[in-house]
Amino acid sequence: MYLTIKETAEYLSLPETYIREMIAHKRIRAVFDGDQYLINREQFKNHFDHVELAKKLFEEWRNEPIPEDPDVKDED
Repeated sequence: MYLTIKETAEYLSLPETYIREMIAHKRIRAVFDGDQYLINREQFKNHFDHVELAKKLFEEWRNEPIPEDPDVKDED
């Protein structure tokens, strides 16, 4: 499904000017049909999947207990 710049900005919760800049710098793939840019929404699915995976891995890392240091000696 193709989105316009305005629809893409709403979909990603970003300003339209930022989307235009990303297209100009070729960070977002878009097709110009002679009147407007059309952006395939599927290119963002992979990004959102990676963001969710990163959040999950960070939570697992954050909840991992700190291991005891084997070099610490009780000298009392």
